[in-house]
Amino acid sequence: MFTKAFWTATGERSLRTGAQALVAALGLDTVGLIHADWGDGLSLAGGAALLAVLTAVATSGGTEGPGITETVRNRE
Repeated sequence: MFTKAFWTATGERSLRTGAQALVAALGLDTVGLIHADWGDGLSLAGGAALLAVLTAVATSGGTEGPGITETVRNRE
């Protein structure tokens, strides 16, 4: 957890998760399944990104990566 590779992978994961949540919220609003304006979508995306970081930290004890079964490869 205390490596640059871990935090790079965690940052990428949280960015992807946040973007997916934003696209999902705004896409579902577009088709009329839910009502989510940009503020709601961004709040949801931020919450999802934060949860991705917390999950990576919580599962970092046994491996080198941000997930239970992942190994981060260092590219130095």
